[in-house]
Amino acid sequence: MCGIIGYVGDQSALDVALNGLRRLEYRGYDSSGIAVVGAGALRIARRAGKLANLEKLLSEGAEADPMPGTTGMGHTRWATHGGPTDANAHPHTDCTGAIAVIHNGIIENFAALRAELEAVGHELASETDTEVVAHLLEVELGNVAAAPAAAVPEDVTPRPIRPGTGGAPGPGASANLTAEPGTHPLTMALQRVCRRLEGAFTLVVLHRDSPEVVVGARRNSPLVVGLGAGEAFLASDVSAFIAHTREAMEIGQDQVVEARRDGVTVTDFAGEVVEGRRYHVDWDAGAAEKGGYPYFMLKEINEQPTALADTLRGRLSTDGAIVLDEERLSVQDFRDVDKVFIVACGTAYHAGLIAKYAIEHWTRLPCEVEMASEFRYRDPVLDRSTLVIAISQSGETLDTLMAVKHAREQKARVLAICNTNGSTIPRESDAVLYTRCGPEVGVASTKTFLGQVAACLLVGLYLAQVRGVLYGDEVAAYVERLQRMPDLVERTLGRLEPIRELARSLADAKAVLFLGRHVGYPVALEGALKLKELAYMHAEGFPAGELKHGPIALIEPGLPVIIVAPSPRGRAHLHGKIVSNIQEVRARGARTIVIAEDGDVVVEPYADHLIRVPATSSLFAPLVTTLPLQVFACELALARGLDVDQPRNLAKSVTVE
Repeated sequence: MCGIIGYVGDQSALDVALNGLRRLEYRGYDSSGIAVVGAGALRIARRAGKLANLEKLLSEGAEADPMPGTTGMGHTRWATHGGPTDANAHPHTDCTGAIAVIHNGIIENFAALRAELEAVGHELASETDTEVVAHLLEVELGNVAAAPAAAVPEDVTPRPIRPGTGGAPGPGASANLTAEPGTHPLTMALQRVCRRLEGAFTLVVLHRDSPEVVVGARRNSPLVVGLGAGEAFLASDVSAFIAHTREAMEIGQDQVVEARRDGVTVTDFAGEVVEGRRYHVDWDAGAAEKGGYPYFMLKEINEQPTALADTLRGRLSTDGAIVLDEERLSVQDFRDVDKVFIVACGTAYHAGLIAKYAIEHWTRLPCEVEMASEFRYRDPVLDRSTLVIAISQSGETLDTLMAVKHAREQKARVLAICNTNGSTIPRESDAVLYTRCGPEVGVASTKTFLGQVAACLLVGLYLAQVRGVLYGDEVAAYVERLQRMPDLVERTLGRLEPIRELARSLADAKAVLFLGRHVGYPVALEGALKLKELAYMHAEGFPAGELKHGPIALIEPGLPVIIVAPSPRGRAHLHGKIVSNIQEVRARGARTIVIAEDGDVVVEPYADHLIRVPATSSLFAPLVTTLPLQVFACELALARGLDVDQPRNLAKSVTVE
């Protein structure tokens, strides 16, 4: 979840790192730090808390001295091992202070490695798993310097830590190995270290005596390279360097990248050179700026009509077929599908729950929705006729990635729905549908949720089309209706001032309950999650039909209850039932807040507060009924004086299990 930026070039590394961290702080804000190599020294500054604390340190007192150098790196942390303290902030160094390391992920065998290091005299200063990497590099640099140049690449056996190998080589000790790209001693040492590590990690490392290079590595954690003119960048995602270059390169699983001013070289952990896939980023730096809004979340809520339109644009070919972005499966593969699993986490899981209704309705295939963190541990029944749909905004969500890998091992087909081009989950999948929502900086998903819902609906229609359950003209009619949804989203956003006023009036509420039926139930879950994420208050979503089976005991006078009402036209039989549910909670003193479509007059007598949304098809309704709940949670949190872009304890991309 942490944010990483590395740089080598001609610019001030301090400026590049700070600007990159400002764009990456959504990935974690427990602490931050910067390291710069220059003038024969490795300078490090780090502070607990948000990036503003580090910036203050750099502008005041002893640390106000400039950090000269054009090679450096920065890190913003979401804490895993060790609390958010100055001592645990990255970068971490070795015994000599010559090596600096930043890290995203978890080193699962760090305790055993730390014990080995301490047994031979290494002194570790933090509680983190990351620090062991710096000390292991210290050991392996000594091994690389002592080995014959030609022998090092072939030696892929991890060496135990031995007494007497604690010191890193001095300046120039291994200069004879730097003639060829990919054979810098720091690169070779990192290859060796990575072979000893277990878990998920992205690592970026610097050496005091090597200002010409920054080296990175990844396993099950994101790392992307930015390719500029006379400069190179390593980062958790492209937003960190998009102001400098839009040319990028993917770094694959178990690979090391050596970045220099004149280019990059990618190797595997055994030292073999491999090719990285280059691509062009199709959005610019302005897309990640606030654009006059005080918070990214407010901007991103208002970007939803455009994001939804971009997700849907070009999805219907001239012959009426639905178009996926990357399809490595044949039409026959999709026709052979006899069951569907959707795996996702958090908000993406709620998008999957909505998709279940559409996929089963349109395709008549059984569809199960699983929390990705539980999927592989319950040993699901998968085979070549199973389609697994993996939903992830970042494409790096580790729980979802592990579910994808498990599905592939069981020979299931995997289709990814993702917002981030070049990320790991799409690369590990058989087919991809990108949501094209642009960068989403606010930790709580808004526009990407709508994109995910729309993408899931397209997948359902695609399956129905290739399986012959729906005719081409029927699919085209559904897509045409979907393509009108951005206008309805725009209209809905323009009429939500009453929900803002209501949210401000409820800033002191202790809890809020959410009820829904059919696709309104996942919307209720999403509304409750948003309130928990942003306002730190108790919020629960329930199927309205389950109310009498326990949750009604929670109802007390004045308790706000938000009800997502189904259409009286498209789901008339459910509409009557939810009206009964509204009456039940109101009779017990609850304050009823009803989200209902235009023209629904039946609910009016039972709603203390009525929020109107445009009428639309039942399966498309979540694209508009979710919006008031996003605004409600955002406005209530702001009324409480909270930061809606960076909720406590959360990070945008969850890259640890």
